[in-house]
Amino acid sequence: MTSPIDAVWLSRPSIEVAPMLIGCTLVRLMPDGLIVRGLIVETEAYMPDDPAMHAYRCRTKRNQVIFGPAGRAYVYQIYGIYHCLNIVTDQDQVASAVLIRALQLESIPSWIQPPQRRKPHLIAAGPGKLCRALMIDVNLNTTLLQPGQPLWLEPRHFQFQQYLEEGHLSLIQTVRIGLTKGVDLPWRWYLSNWSSVPVA
Repeated sequence: MTSPIDAVWLSRPSIEVAPMLIGCTLVRLMPDGLIVRGLIVETEAYMPDDPAMHAYRCRTKRNQVIFGPAGRAYVYQIYGIYHCLNIVTDQDQVASAVLIRALQLESIPSWIQPPQRRKPHLIAAGPGKLCRALMIDVNLNTTLLQPGQPLWLEPRHFQFQQYLEEGHLSLIQTVRIGLTKGVDLPWRWYLSNWSSVPVA
């Protein structure tokens, strides 16, 4: 069994963790015991003093989890309908998080509708889409990321790491998207040609 990623591994600045999460697996344990896995293929980092960070102005009831220790989920709602999943990183009292922007699902959950199944690589391509695909909402905010909980993380498979080292895959670093502040910061990473990467 693969050892999960723990809070110690995540207790680094988000700009260090975000690219290293590419190729790791997000695991969702459903209430009925079903497990859904997805390979992380796109992330964004959010740091202290970052104008795009939810904690930039002050600490609130909504964002307080990102001021806590690493290893918890920060889930919030946008536009009243979509949710975004973030992984809390860095040291306790340092507001730092990584937004999980896209996954390549290991298998397609039964609740995904037929029209979406025609393009499986797009089912979880986007923060709102991946949360909808894995049924992640604000009820999972503050969830401790460890096996037995609704969410946890598993490290890169050795074959994925080998692909990276041999140059068959590459990580692209660029600016974040969908923002009005901090738009010039190159804190987004994604995997090139990720739709063809084996996830098992």
